Parts: sequence; C-alpha cells; structure tokens
Amino acid sequence: MAERIFDESSINKPLVGIAIAVALAAIGGWYYAHIHSASLQKVPPPAASVVPAPPAEDAIAHPLPADASQAPLPSLVDSDKTVNDAIGEASADSGVVKYLVPESLIRHFVVTVDNLPRQKAAVAKRPTVPVAGTFMVNGDELHATLDAQNFQRYVPMIDALRKIDTQRLAAVYLHFYPLFQKSYQDLGYPNAYFNDRLVQAIDGLLATPQIAGPIDLVRPNVMYVFADPALESRSAGQKILIRIGPDNAAIVKAKLTELRAIITAAPLKH
Repeated sequence: MAERIFDESSINKPLVGIAIAVALAAIGGWYYAHIHSASLQKVPPPAASVVPAPPAEDAIAHPLPADASQAPLPSLVDSDKTVNDAIGEASADSGVVKYLVPESLIRHFVVTVDNLPRQKAAVAKRPTVPVAGTFMVNGDELHATLDAQNFQRYVPMIDALRKIDTQRLAAVYLHFYPLFQKSYQDLGYPNAYFNDRLVQAIDGLLATPQIAGPIDLVRPNVMYVFADPALESRSAGQKILIRIGPDNAAIVKAKLTELRAIITAAPLKH
C-alpha cells in the first residue's frame, strides 16, 4: 500500500483535552482524524453514546477537600498568568507548560473536560497546542489504515505528561478550584459540580478499549472516520486515545488513574 500524507487542515480536528488537560491539563489539543480499527474484533458500541447529565449540586459525588492555602485568588478573567505560573512551578521538571495555550486556560480546560465524554470537542477551545507533523495514512480513499508512524508525533507531549508530579499539580487544581467551578457554571451548569464532571470524563477515558492490529479508516467526505460505526460512535476522548496509539494511551491512563485517586479520596497537600 502506498503511503499518503495529508495536511492536518484537511482533517476533522476536534481536540482533547486529557491529561495535561485532564491533569490540569488534559493531554489534549491534539488534532485528530476520525478513524477506525479494522481488526476490530467487533468493538461493542459504547454504553455512553448518551452523555449523562452532570449531577445536581446537592448530589455531589466527589467533593474536594478545602484548600488550606491562604493565597488570594484572582478573578477568572485575570487568572491566566497566575495559573500558568503555578502550573509551571508544580511541573517544572516535566516541561509541560510549553504545550499549554496560555490564554483562557481555565475556561478552555473546563470546556474540554465537559466535551470529552461527548462525540465532538471544540477545536477553538483546546487548552494545548497542536501536535507537530502531518497526518499519514497507508492506502487510498477506498481502503486506508492509519500509519503507525503517527504515534511518534505524540511522544514528546506524552513524555512531558509522564514526568508530571500529579500530587503537586492536583494541589494547583485544588487551590484554583473556585475558578474552575465558576467557569463550569458559566457554561450553563449553575447547579452542577465541576469535579464530578472531571471524574466522569476520566472514567470514560479509562474505559477506552485497546484496539489490536492496524486501524482502518474510510473517507466518505473530506474527513477520515472509523469504518466501524460502533467505534466511530465512541466519545471524542476515547477516539483520541485510540488515535495516539496503545503505548501512549497506556501512559495517559496511568496518569489519569493517579489523578482520579487524588481528587476523589486522598487529601491534597501543597
């Protein structure tokens, strides 16, 4: 099969947001084509085609502990520099800050987290910069597979995520949580609790199946999509994890598992 290279601008580009963006960042901002796994072994349709409504505030499932810090918070509109500085200090050894879009970081993070369990995520609201390189497939419009070389494009960002001290970054999330909550309420959820939505998004990502073998895709129009409707109907977040390759996805899942344990149970320490 011939290798074909496509400019990213010709591909459907809903982002992610998932562990830099979901570890206060979800690893997102990755452009991704809708694709499908051929060797599928008949991946069952996801139970979560219908996105559960966020819980009511009086039914909070995962309350966060109170922040012990006495440092004052900026307003949401003036929070970018303070939040970016805090993330930089908490993750200095990882180099993760260079992958973040510095403007409207909290708002973009919140929008991304809210969209991950859905089928689409707004590219204009990504909290991270796009991955470098071009999207490559093997084959043609009638029968194509995702070139495994694409997985290498994500390695630098994944490596930065792997180096993050999750406990320290989660402490940043705790300190600025009122701003995350306000941003979530501004989205149209005045009675919902953002941390519950974050846990829900993480659980959806952790449930992503590992697809063995080459990933088949079709191109009915401009954009590539998964050939199997069951796989194509999965959430935006799950399709992103499939697209970045099993090794990268395993690192993301491990970091998300660490984060989930912190924000659902253990007290956070600065």
